[in-house]
Amino acid sequence: MIELLRSNDPVLLSFVQALLRDAEIGHLLADSHMSVLDGSIGILPRRLLVDDEEIDQARRLLSDAGLAHELSDRA
Repeated sequence: MIELLRSNDPVLLSFVQALLRDAEIGHLLADSHMSVLDGSIGILPRRLLVDDEEIDQARRLLSDAGLAHELSDRA
């Protein structure tokens, strides 16, 4: 899996997950339980990972949705 984006914005993460789900792109939200370490204040970012074979489609989907600026430079 490859990192598509990294954020601590729960609304953004939820929206992107909905986009990926609707497009039937396999994904995983990593580090979602890290809030235990940061005291639930949300300072540690969550990583949204996408299947290797679908990373280009996922990046295109986010770009089309106006979220290109959110894409990880690691992808």
